[in-house]
Amino acid sequence: MKPFPRAEISRKALQANLARLREIAPNSKVMAVVKANGYGHGLLNVAESVADCIDCADGFGLARLEEALELRQGGVNAKLLLLEGCFRQSDLPTLVEHKIDTVVHHESQLVMLEQSTLTAPITVWLKIDTGMHRLGFGIEQFKAVYQRLMACPQVAKPIHLMTHFACADEPDNPLTQVQIDAFQQLINDLPGDRTLANSAATLFWPQSQCDWIRPGIALYGVSPVLGDKGVHHGLIPAMELVSNLIAVREHKAGQSVGYGAYWTAKQDTRLGVVAIGYGDGYPRNAPEGTPVLLNGRRVPIVGRVSMDMLTVDLGLDATDKVGDSVQLWGKGLAVEEVAEHIGTIAYELVTKLTPRVVVDLQD
Repeated sequence: MKPFPRAEISRKALQANLARLREIAPNSKVMAVVKANGYGHGLLNVAESVADCIDCADGFGLARLEEALELRQGGVNAKLLLLEGCFRQSDLPTLVEHKIDTVVHHESQLVMLEQSTLTAPITVWLKIDTGMHRLGFGIEQFKAVYQRLMACPQVAKPIHLMTHFACADEPDNPLTQVQIDAFQQLINDLPGDRTLANSAATLFWPQSQCDWIRPGIALYGVSPVLGDKGVHHGLIPAMELVSNLIAVREHKAGQSVGYGAYWTAKQDTRLGVVAIGYGDGYPRNAPEGTPVLLNGRRVPIVGRVSMDMLTVDLGLDATDKVGDSVQLWGKGLAVEEVAEHIGTIAYELVTKLTPRVVVDLQD
């Protein structure tokens, strides 16, 4: 029997999703976002899968320098971009050594570059705040910041330009078009590459695709939009979270189960205990009725999710047995649907799995 719980990662699904995103944005290069341990799919698993294919990713977006170095040490030679930029001046030589691009979104990062002496210039992506109001230089600051970067010998030329959307996952929200227009008017005909589109913008705002798209969650077969699913866009779930039944028990009407006697059976039934819990990253707040997939049918969680296990109502006539495989989400049960039951987003579910979950890359 394979170890459990485990996240089975499909190399073919990752490659198919990359190909589908290229179909959606045929004139753009793909900066595959693999931060947060490849959205829980395994950083090197994802990078190697989409770097080792006929139509491979053109680059990878990351949140931390440590992630970029792990890719370099793993033999990934593609373009790497630190989406939050560099935080310490002492790290700038590392960017030079390993040929890592960096975002500049704050005055402190600009000053670090101006005050450094490097053996080679660094490729910079200047982030403009067009309406997200989280990171980036404001429109009124852009001209002065751009001129300082142009005058800085530590910065490679041309300077690349980017922004990030606040509401691209709301296809009817006009703010995204406002941001697109503001960006285009500001940069006008400046040289350098442009990147605006995250997963949601790639799928729903084709006018934002430009030179590079930056798909994150869509690469993993998941839709970024609430109430939507990746399969609606030709995407394939790349992760199946699975575990096994470790007990099947007769359960009488009126009996409770689990901590706090949270749930009481209204009729005689059979309960199954699944070896996964919040110690593995499955949310403790998953409510009664959240489905799992067992032997081709959906069965509901009952009682509280505990650290190492959860309980499901199998039904009085169930024939399930110890050792049977249980899918928490995957091809037969979309993670987007599970997230809706729990009251969260699919991003959180796939990225919060703990090291106890074995990540198993499969073809």
